[in-house]
Amino acid sequence: MTMQQIDQAIVDRVIQMAWEDRTTFDAIQRQFGLDESAVIHLMRNAMKASSFRMWRTRVTGRKTKHQALRGSQVSRFKSSDQKNRDF
Repeated sequence: MTMQQIDQAIVDRVIQMAWEDRTTFDAIQRQFGLDESAVIHLMRNAMKASSFRMWRTRVTGRKTKHQALRGSQVSRFKSSDQKNRDF
């Protein structure tokens, strides 16, 4: 999925998922086909610079954003807005 193919509703949903602490980049990739670098690119282009910097500071090094770094105590989180698909 290229940046030109993403409509505003999808951009809004990806931004919402990216801000959620317990939604991993892996979940975003499975649902929307955007890897971590594409999410960062989308966030940089869709948000104000100050909001993007705040988000990057928040997610940098956060274990819950990376499936491989999560401990077993963190179970799967599913937002009420997330599609009812099993991942």
